[in-house]
Amino acid sequence: MKALRSIAAGLMLSGLSGLTLAAGNPLSVHVLNLENGLPSPDVRVTLEQRQGDAWKSLNSGETNAQGRITALYPEGKALEKGTYRVTFMTGDWFATQKASTFFPEVPVIFEADGSVEHYHIPLLLSPYGFSTYRGN
Repeated sequence: MKALRSIAAGLMLSGLSGLTLAAGNPLSVHVLNLENGLPSPDVRVTLEQRQGDAWKSLNSGETNAQGRITALYPEGKALEKGTYRVTFMTGDWFATQKASTFFPEVPVIFEADGSVEHYHIPLLLSPYGFSTYRGN
């Protein structure tokens, strides 16, 4: 129960600071480790956009000390309506933690419909499970 309260508190705090940090870029991500309730730094993340039957690479980065990438969408480019895939390279990250995982990567495919100015994709991660949602 104590761990759940710690995670919930981290989510509430991260939501507040994330809005400020992500201003100006239409896409941010955040990775939290559910085992200890702490951010997951140095997770490699890629962004692609569906174009027909193929995926076009747009950008990539690594999460910072707070487990965030505050500007994943290419700088200076307006967000286009469409289908996007954010892939979290979780296997590489778990290997650096000297831990095994069932999920070598976590792809999150979403539709940007222009209904909001900013999309935020949090990933709650453990070695054998994950959860994600559209944040703000």
